Amino acid sequence: MTSLDSMTPCERFRACMSFQPFDRLPMVEWAGWWNQTIDRWHTEGLPASLTDRYDICRHFGLEVYRQDWFRPRGPGCPAPRAHGAGILADEAGYEAIRPHLFPLPAVDRPRWEAWAAERQRGECVLWFSLDGFFWFARSLLGIEPHLYAFYDQPALMHRINADLAEHSLRVIDELCSVCTPDFMTFGEDLSYNHGPMLSEDCFDEFLAPYYQRVIPELHRRGILAIVDSDGDVAIPAHWFERVGLDGILPLERQAGVDMDQLRHRHPRMRFIGHFDKMVMHRGEAALRAEFERLLPVASRGGYIVSCDHQTPPGVSYTDYQLYVRLFREYAEEAGRRSRAQSPG
Repeated sequence: MTSLDSMTPCERFRACMSFQPFDRLPMVEWAGWWNQTIDRWHTEGLPASLTDRYDICRHFGLEVYRQDWFRPRGPGCPAPRAHGAGILADEAGYEAIRPHLFPLPAVDRPRWEAWAAERQRGECVLWFSLDGFFWFARSLLGIEPHLYAFYDQPALMHRINADLAEHSLRVIDELCSVCTPDFMTFGEDLSYNHGPMLSEDCFDEFLAPYYQRVIPELHRRGILAIVDSDGDVAIPAHWFERVGLDGILPLERQAGVDMDQLRHRHPRMRFIGHFDKMVMHRGEAALRAEFERLLPVASRGGYIVSCDHQTPPGVSYTDYQLYVRLFREYAEEAGRRSRAQSPG
């Protein structure tokens, strides 16, 4: 049995995500930092030699969660002319770029072998990301044409997502031949600050069948499947849970996400994020108020507190040091409450 006094990052993650007692909350910056944020900190005391995401985590005393995103575009795939623009318009366009999609092998085996050894020593948590079934088609068609395509080009939408599902399954097989990560995320971003950008009927027709194809293979290997969608996820949370997804991140506070309501409606889902990034520069009282808001839910498990996206450049190096100091204080308090609430 794992000692609650000496949990590794992996043990701590698994206890928390399994609603079991934990020594303290994981202390994680799940999305890294904006380049502008790091550039600022380099002028304020962060050693100039620290540029690697994981080295910066160690510098602040945060846990290392190593991530790899297996993109379904190959090196020869054309780039969009601008953000939000597409690279194809129809079935013929898809046929033309299809040879440049879904590259295999996808896994850098030496990198993952090294990471697996690091995890075996208890030094990190491992996760990977795949494009989701809303995100990928949008990246090919462009933001506005993609939304019309649900109605005007349903066959193309199904073909894209069927191909993506098969590729995702091959990537999972390839990765798990090296090691089994602790969790994964689907990059999806199907919500904005007023809710989902598609209807439940569209989700059920065009996304659900492909999630239901891939998620059982993740669960068969013991990998938690978490969806990464910005915006207000209160409505699609029900859809995500119905297709078997285990959790959601980053739970943006500015989009009106309410953790208490999410936990009440989804008592067994896992959550990561939700610390309001807009208070991180406002001093100790504001930081404490935000940690106090999250502490009751965090102490009951199934939730890892983290910035609700990336720490913005308005947060100084001193601000962030204060944030980390208070984070540790509240992480330990959540652990004490977790153990006190345990029937054992």
